[in-house]
Amino acid sequence: MNKILVYGASGDQGVPLVNVLLEKGYKVRAVTRNPSEYNDDFSKNIETIRADLFDLESLMVASDGVDAIAMNLPFVFDKATAKQWGENITKAGAKMGVKKIVFNTSCYVAPKDNGLEAHDGRREIERCMEESGMEYVVIRSVVFMDNLTRFWSKPSITNNNTFAYPCSPELKISWICLDDVAAFMVAALSNNNFKRDKILVGGPEVLLGDEVAKKFTKVLGREITFSSLKPENFAGSMSKLVTGSEVYEDQSIYGGMAAFYSWYNEQNPSPLAVDMDPVYKMLGVKPTYFEDWIKKHNWDRV
Repeated sequence: MNKILVYGASGDQGVPLVNVLLEKGYKVRAVTRNPSEYNDDFSKNIETIRADLFDLESLMVASDGVDAIAMNLPFVFDKATAKQWGENITKAGAKMGVKKIVFNTSCYVAPKDNGLEAHDGRREIERCMEESGMEYVVIRSVVFMDNLTRFWSKPSITNNNTFAYPCSPELKISWICLDDVAAFMVAALSNNNFKRDKILVGGPEVLLGDEVAKKFTKVLGREITFSSLKPENFAGSMSKLVTGSEVYEDQSIYGGMAAFYSWYNEQNPSPLAVDMDPVYKMLGVKPTYFEDWIKKHNWDRV
């Protein structure tokens, strides 16, 4: 495989993916609704093409002449919309002779629908891949370390010495960094042994909230404590940061986040605790440990 069509190339999850693809010698074509919005530093080594997830014809043009598709898609809190995206992307790819498609779900995906629109929409996209006739690999990544660098999380650590997150004190999580997710996607894309696979991926350590706080304490040299947030309070705080109001609709991104983490917290055993040793061996990815990831970022008070 030589040329890869990337969906979501300029996003937080897409940039590491593009970087790994380029490092491995692939040519990258990035789908975007607005090519002019790509900055020169990012776009100088890739081809960009205008297309829309709701426009099958534009996706067929984008898929022409590529060997495979790698995609990170935004969460949409409407199952029907996710289904339409999945159908359009896979139909376009199959019609244009694309050999393989790899999808990062960006979340744990349960064995059956659970009534959460964003989650069940991911299952619809997977189903479209299964029915496409293309080889496919689904990378079902769990919770990202990189979430803790975002504007809604990092200030609590830097300014208040508190790791605050909407996970219960008992919820075990295999936190994974986005660089490792990208490495898994490219490894699955490159490995001919993976043709119809769904792979749950996390990081090398299964940690409770208090244990994450201890990792920060050790690396930063100051006491970091864990605060378990109620998912609805977390969502309200997120909404206030963006909209100025803690009030949100259940079908909004904030309501979706609250529902996701409420569901995670209610499961026993934790669906976010992953035994990664077999996966590392299968795909040859070197894991990033939490302390090493912390050291790569600036946690000074702002």
